[in-house]
Amino acid sequence: MKALYGQQNSPGEEITFVFQERENLPPTRDNDVKVQVRACALSWIDTKLLSEIKLEKELLPVGREISGVVLEGILPLDSEESGLCEVILVHEHYLVRKPEKVCWVEAAGTVRDGVRAYTALHYLSQVSPGKTVLVMDGASPFGTIAIQLAQHRGAKVISTAYSLEDKQHLERLRPPVEGVRQPLVARVIDVSNGKIDVAESCLEETGGLGVDIVLDAGVKLYCAEDESTSKSQLLPHKHDIITLLGVGGRWITTEKNLQLDPPDSHSLFLKGATVSFLNDEIWNLSNVQQGKYLSILEDIMEKLSSSIFRPQLDEPIPLYEAKVSMEIVQKNQARKRQVIQF
Repeated sequence: MKALYGQQNSPGEEITFVFQERENLPPTRDNDVKVQVRACALSWIDTKLLSEIKLEKELLPVGREISGVVLEGILPLDSEESGLCEVILVHEHYLVRKPEKVCWVEAAGTVRDGVRAYTALHYLSQVSPGKTVLVMDGASPFGTIAIQLAQHRGAKVISTAYSLEDKQHLERLRPPVEGVRQPLVARVIDVSNGKIDVAESCLEETGGLGVDIVLDAGVKLYCAEDESTSKSQLLPHKHDIITLLGVGGRWITTEKNLQLDPPDSHSLFLKGATVSFLNDEIWNLSNVQQGKYLSILEDIMEKLSSSIFRPQLDEPIPLYEAKVSMEIVQKNQARKRQVIQF
């Protein structure tokens, strides 16, 4: 039986992906269960994080979000098992039951974005009815789930779109309740032409009060002339994020290298605002969080079952195309969640 792994010969080099033939499963430990994998979602491998927490391996397992018989879950960060394999061993504490009406592909394709959305909106910002939430790049797989979760919790959602297709996708989002035609996103800000001021649009939408919660998809750290890629030119500057935050606002950032100058810190102080870093791997770094983590996984499956979560998935991919698909994911070139179906 084959399994997909990533190889990196030296730090900074591009990862190459290879199929390895596996004859036998490793020895079964206490509380391990054997899972026949039916679907596995592909996610970017953070080699720098693995290096920093001393989890580097010669062969990096690919695909940690799985669904299958017996159960469904995310493989822990230190797992040596590749999710892209027909049968794997997983500790029972990393799995929850999948409702019958949820298909294998949706279960595997939603679990990571669901965990990220819960981490950002529940544990880092405490979203609640009446709050205003700005989700940057809302048409991404994570952005779509975050919008659906925020709206379900009673928040008003604003989002940015990076293209006309993204704008149309966001405008089509509707609640799962029959007869309700009101869109999930109260305002879509199209930043694709670079002429729209995100901070100005958010302040206009909130009557000058600012937003309560911001989920960014990256920010500009320097002046515009220092930004090289076309995508980075569409990102807001960190000053814009601080400007559009309301009093007591919470900025949830995915920018691991964020640097705040003294004037930035002073502006946050005056507003009583906070900055939190979104790292969804925290749930696998400490057993103390195990109960909360399993509760999140169970709630994600329940919301999938009730159609509150409707993930942004690409067409299911056969196993023989997994290597090419993973290369696309690792280069951050996939706009929809890639899921391998067995």
